[in-house]
Amino acid sequence: MKAIRHGSWFTCSKLKLGEISMLTMQIILGSVTSEIGQTYHFSSAALADGCQFINELILDYIENNSEKIGSTGRIVEVDKSKFRKRKYHRGQPVEGQRVFGGMERGSGKVILVAVHDRSRETLVSTIQEWIEPGTTIYSDCWKAFESLGQEGYNHLTVNHNLHFVDPVINCHTNSTGGTWRNVKTTLPHYNRQADFQFYLALYLFRKSCDSKGVDHFNQFQEIIRDIDWEKKKPTQK
Repeated sequence: MKAIRHGSWFTCSKLKLGEISMLTMQIILGSVTSEIGQTYHFSSAALADGCQFINELILDYIENNSEKIGSTGRIVEVDKSKFRKRKYHRGQPVEGQRVFGGMERGSGKVILVAVHDRSRETLVSTIQEWIEPGTTIYSDCWKAFESLGQEGYNHLTVNHNLHFVDPVINCHTNSTGGTWRNVKTTLPHYNRQADFQFYLALYLFRKSCDSKGVDHFNQFQEIIRDIDWEKKKPTQK
């Protein structure tokens, strides 16, 4: 009979089984990392390894299970936002991460992609990668979106310098504004730009669980069930 650690999530850590479960649950639920360490007395190395490993698993899951949104007859609101980080013990904003987002009306499906800039080439290629041709796209009047009508999309705009909802065609991107607020509340106050892909993946994972009405931790257990853990061992410190 094989030990419970063999060929499982437990194989990848020297922590006790109960500690692994608690650490995993707290990370999945979005608890502040420093508070997890203080409350449950995990070493900084164990905490860092656990966070990194779980984040990578969720990122892999999101990347492997994400699909394009939109289609003919569907409306997708798109927008871009800049997520700023702050210097430790200072309040001065510094260079942050640009993120492109799209939300499909009706279904609530969301895409979030970390991008290097907001140029036409970057935004249009991201839209082509994640939004089906024939979709009606609502956006602001940012010049990088101007060619979408020539790229196989029905493109309508709202001029935010004049109003939030276009009074003639009723075009608006208010839903994406709500998404930005929700995402930003899940981010750690002091965050590394390199980790944004993990933050976005974790947000999308939780949103997917909520839309299905399933528990976050139970869903994570489903994800890890069939993984070959011998190939997934993290580096022990």
